[in-house]
Amino acid sequence: MLSFADIIGPLERLRIEVPSWAYGNAGTRFKVFAQKGTPRNPFEKIEDAAQVHRLTGLAPVVALHIPWDRVDDFTELADFAASQGVELGTINSNTFQDDDYKFGSLCHLDPRVRDKAIAHNIECIEIMNKTGSRDLKIWLADGTNYPGQDDMRSRQERLAQSLSEIYAHLSDTQRLVLEYKFFEPAFYHSDVPDWGTSLLQCLDLGPKAFVCLDTGHHAPGTNIEFIVAQLLRVGRLGSFDFNSRFYADDDLIVGAADPFQLFRILFEVVRGGGFPNPDVQLMLDQCHNIENHIAGQIRSVMNVQEMLARALLVDREELTQAQQRCEPLGANEVLMNAFYTDVRPALAQWRVSRGLPADPSAAFWASGYQEKIEAERVGGTQASWT
Repeated sequence: MLSFADIIGPLERLRIEVPSWAYGNAGTRFKVFAQKGTPRNPFEKIEDAAQVHRLTGLAPVVALHIPWDRVDDFTELADFAASQGVELGTINSNTFQDDDYKFGSLCHLDPRVRDKAIAHNIECIEIMNKTGSRDLKIWLADGTNYPGQDDMRSRQERLAQSLSEIYAHLSDTQRLVLEYKFFEPAFYHSDVPDWGTSLLQCLDLGPKAFVCLDTGHHAPGTNIEFIVAQLLRVGRLGSFDFNSRFYADDDLIVGAADPFQLFRILFEVVRGGGFPNPDVQLMLDQCHNIENHIAGQIRSVMNVQEMLARALLVDREELTQAQQRCEPLGANEVLMNAFYTDVRPALAQWRVSRGLPADPSAAFWASGYQEKIEAERVGGTQASWT
């Protein structure tokens, strides 16, 4: 097995994109619990995200969601982010919270509704031009609840046409990233239910279209690392939305439900050339309903760093030799030795050597920042995804 010194180089290139909406009030389909000190506008979300980066050194990019993060001047917001030591990243469109989208958005039967959804995504590209963002990420709630409700094949054709109109507005340096989800809120069929559907649509669009893999958007038992391998093999894995699930799309802290799964995914990312690779964006997509928003994001980025370190420790030459000798237990042992290695002390020393706190979580609670924002952020409307 490799030593920690062997992996410092690639490990230092880890950049995790955090979602602005994780700092607002968010939660389950049944209740969103408000927290004291929650941001009231995108500028305060950026302030909180910057705290995560200052304490961990891992989260220099913040994704935005439109219209949740709409401001009058996005150039001003980008400048503010820079002043806080972070930058603006992926722009996420939203075509699932308007009454017009009851029966779909980009797949809707009514061309008026499709045009509205297309126009919103084009607006997001215009925002990208102001923020310097590379990626437009599209997730659709489109689908049906009952057999016969609509023609599934026709919906795919409408989706392809809608996406092509959006794609045509991308610059040479911008990308469209299409997310998938196998169910919910549509319960009979979703229009983009899996990586294959997303990939087919992306291949049809062109070389600037990529698949986004949300780790919570799969049926129980799905081998996610196999999907990672396939998408990397054809060069179409654009980004991750890291979270954790126990039953459905739970949006919990990444690595909370199954740290070994996160390790396996990250090993396949490393093995397939997805890290270090700026073309594969590692992003969080989580809702912190009962835990503190900032502390939850700190724990999340540290979980990714820890499992990435373990994945980098795998001696791939030794693994390949065991595989070529057809030694299943020997090959598995190579992986398990790396997974069981406790890298936390070494990571703490790594942080200290770079002027970061050895324990970012403890440093956050000791900093007084939470008390400060609770005292200052009184009045106004707290940010929320509902």
